[in-house]
Amino acid sequence: MIEFYNVSTRIREQMILKDVTFRLVKGEFAFLTGPSGAGKSTILRHIYMDVMPDQGMVIVENYNSAKIKEKEIPMLRRKIGVVFQDFKLLPDRNVFDNVAFALRVTGVKGREIRRRVMRVLAEVNLGHKRNQYPASLSGGEQQRVAIARAIVNNPFIILADEPTGNLDAATSLEIMQILEKINRQGTAILMATHSQEILETFGHRRIIVRDGALRP
Repeated sequence: MIEFYNVSTRIREQMILKDVTFRLVKGEFAFLTGPSGAGKSTILRHIYMDVMPDQGMVIVENYNSAKIKEKEIPMLRRKIGVVFQDFKLLPDRNVFDNVAFALRVTGVKGREIRRRVMRVLAEVNLGHKRNQYPASLSGGEQQRVAIARAIVNNPFIILADEPTGNLDAATSLEIMQILEKINRQGTAILMATHSQEILETFGHRRIIVRDGALRP
C-alpha cells in the first residue's frame, strides 16, 4: 500500500506539490495524469524516496518518509520497479546483462540470476534477443527490456513514468498489454501519462494532478 498524507514539497525554492493526499492499494492499477510539469514525476520520486516532502508524509509498505533512515532506502527500492520514458538501458551491455544488473547489485548468485532473467525475458517476449545490445533494438523492444528489469526483483509495485511517451500507437498498446498482464499477476502499477488514447482505452482509476495539487 502507498499513502500520501498532505504532502507539500519545494524543489529549488519552487513549490512542486501542495497538500497531496491519496492512497494506492495492493494490486491496484492507477493512472497519474495531468499536463507536463504538473508534478507527476515528483510524486513517483517521492514513492522511491528520491525526494522527501517538506510537509506531510509518504508511507510505502512499512516505510515512512518521516522516519526512514538513509541506509533503509536501498532496501525499499528493491521492492519497487521503475520504468522510464527514455528506457535508461546500459548501452555497453546486452539485453540479458541489462536485466541481470538489477540482481547482481543485490548479491543474487549466478544460477539464480540466469533463471530469473530468462523468466522475465520470456514474459516480455524477448528471450530470443537476450544477446543483442540496446542500439539494435526498436523503441518498443527497449521498453520491454526496461520492464523486464523492473520486474526481475519481484516488486510489489511498478512506477511507470510516461512509458509509452516515445512510442507509436501500436507499440504503446503492446506495452500497455504487458503492464496489464503484470498487474493481473498481483503487482500494483502507478503509471504517469498524459495520453488521452491510453486513458480512454484502459479504464483504471485516474489520479489527476494539476499545478502540483490533486484535482477531481
